[in-house]
Amino acid sequence: MKRGLESLNALSAEEAKAELLKCCGSTRWAQRLTARRPFDSVDELLEASDAIWWGLEASDWLEAFSHHPKIGERKAAPEAPPLAQRWSEEEQAATRSARQATLDALLRANLEYEERFGYIFIVCATGKTTEEMLALLEERLGNEPERELRVAAEEQRRITHLRLRKLLEQ
Repeated sequence: MKRGLESLNALSAEEAKAELLKCCGSTRWAQRLTARRPFDSVDELLEASDAIWWGLEASDWLEAFSHHPKIGERKAAPEAPPLAQRWSEEEQAATRSARQATLDALLRANLEYEERFGYIFIVCATGKTTEEMLALLEERLGNEPERELRVAAEEQRRITHLRLRKLLEQ
């Protein structure tokens, strides 16, 4: 069924929240964005999404991060809706053809990142090669924890924008 903005606006609050959770795993973000409906344009939706996102607590960001697979993993977190799992797989398409040595390095760097920051590495993977993602991961390992949380939150914001557009195109 084609969703579109009009359809998103017409959904019940619970249905809209469920659809929005496919785009970003933060419950509070989805609830607040649902409450801001109706939207007159995609730009208005994206602006509201951003305003809500940057007004959330770090725990909300971490909740959203937890719904993503690790870069290089073949599946999303079990609690991610099936459509979000499919989007994750599409976004990480480059890892399917990556050399095993690169995937092994990615695995090691992912583990180091989780140990250092306490959450998985988040990157907007669309259009990036596995080597580019690995280089970004290694570079971001040098960030201070507070800075890295904001960098990861910005990456999640970019992913959310892509997914909101995909949701509306269905």
